Amino acid sequence: MTNRQPTDVKNLDQYGNPPLEWNQARALLDTQTESDHPAWLGTVDPDGSPHATGVGTCWYDGDMYFVSGPGTRKSRNIAGNPAVTIATSLKGMDLVLEGNASQVTDPEILEKIAELYRAEGWPVKVDGTVFTAPYTAPSGGPPPWNLYRLTAHTIYGVGGVDAPKATRWRFEG
Repeated sequence: MTNRQPTDVKNLDQYGNPPLEWNQARALLDTQTESDHPAWLGTVDPDGSPHATGVGTCWYDGDMYFVSGPGTRKSRNIAGNPAVTIATSLKGMDLVLEGNASQVTDPEILEKIAELYRAEGWPVKVDGTVFTAPYTAPSGGPPPWNLYRLTAHTIYGVGGVDAPKATRWRFEG
């Protein structure tokens, strides 16, 4: 998604405001770090019911990344159905990313994302195709942890008080 631009933009604002600009949303994702904003991952249980949990995310090169232990509910759900959402509240805009999650095994990407997490204070190391560290979030399960990439096909943005707008962006590929 590095330089991808939306193939479809829909203004969801009911008050006549213009749509949000994708470049504005992208700039917020590019400049805000994990510690700047909370994020929530939504997955689908085998029975079709929803599951949501907080995750630490990293935005890198146009995709959202997160970790999860292989035995956790979120990882089991992704193995059965890769459709996920990540909702996050950035300074100036709330975003919901919809797409598919896939496990990352590329050593170069693993190391780059580990570097981003370390910059935020989590002393994670790459061990083959997984992450290890002395600790993680209480719901993360024990190490090792898989790294997942959410490749978004749809992103919703809602501006804050200073920019009360709502927009949907769709992406191909």
